[in-house]
Amino acid sequence: MHINHLHKWDVTPKEAIAIQNEFRGKLENRPLDFDAIQLIAGVDVSVKNNVSQAAVVVMTYPQMEVVETALAKQPTPFPYVPGLLTFREGPALDEAFEKLTNVPDVFLFDGMGRIHPRRMGIAAHLGLWLGKPTIGCGKTHFLGTYDTPALEAGSYTALTDKGEQLGVVLRTRTNVKPVYISPGHLCDIESATRFVLATTSRYRLPHPIRLAHNAAGML
Repeated sequence: MHINHLHKWDVTPKEAIAIQNEFRGKLENRPLDFDAIQLIAGVDVSVKNNVSQAAVVVMTYPQMEVVETALAKQPTPFPYVPGLLTFREGPALDEAFEKLTNVPDVFLFDGMGRIHPRRMGIAAHLGLWLGKPTIGCGKTHFLGTYDTPALEAGSYTALTDKGEQLGVVLRTRTNVKPVYISPGHLCDIESATRFVLATTSRYRLPHPIRLAHNAAGML
């Protein structure tokens, strides 16, 4: 798969923040054309003993059958700094993306999209590299305020920061902790919410992310 290499990864935290501020204005909001989606991908990275393994699992949509899994393993190049996750996980993911022989129409990340101080979570940032619609699905609260959604599956509330709605807090399973959904690039909040619900079945996390998480954990 062709990747747009927009900057180098070997940067300082200060330089990383400057890159995020530079590229945030390039993000685009638009609704997904669900009828045109044929392939989707779950994306995750596992870090153990300072080694990162990235996994990208490509599936058919809406059948949800796996067609390809790409893995990449390398030393973790960047320290853990809140808000700069992309620079820690991006290099391994970049390598995994380049191994793909199938080109997904939508990428679903275990991480944030616009729910980020500079609106550039990993799904948003790498969406610009991929040039494809991306969605972030976070497991824990990172930024913003919201009302707790109702306990029924499919319930959600708006998550806002400084007066701007960045995403939703979505209950994917009844009486189970919600997830934090936000668009990355070439997607909007409504489409991101609908897509996550369409790819979630028996578990809290969408199926593509669960498979990517399992594959990335095989260090």
